[in-house]
Amino acid sequence: MRAVVQRVRRGAVRVGGSTVGACGAGLVVLVGVAEEDSAADADRLARKVARLRVFPGEDGRFERSLVDVGGEALVVSQFTLLADASRGNRPSFAAAARPAAAAPLVARFAAALREEGVRVATGSFGAHMEVELVNDGPVTIVLG
Repeated sequence: MRAVVQRVRRGAVRVGGSTVGACGAGLVVLVGVAEEDSAADADRLARKVARLRVFPGEDGRFERSLVDVGGEALVVSQFTLLADASRGNRPSFAAAARPAAAAPLVARFAAALREEGVRVATGSFGAHMEVELVNDGPVTIVLG
């Protein structure tokens, strides 16, 4: 699994003009599932995201996690994170899991993040989504 984690002041996902998920201060997490990924990978990544120290402590250094600050998360599936553009100009998505395998793992990731005590909203798997966020910092970390 791959994740792009962005520290945000707020985020929202719209499908067809309607908001399907939103978060306040916390993280927007774009999640891509590879063909070989498992439920254990989703659980491991959720624990990592929940405890990733990307929020400032009193001295301004990255010392606090999403759990520490009581932040929220917006989880958005994004198979394009598995793109391979090493040959030519058109990316290949051959490494991305098929929707039947990927959807349950994205849901598992979101559920595991909730089990860590994080309030989680999600996008709509497989839909064309408009993702809006106000990046805080900016802070963007790639995991996986």
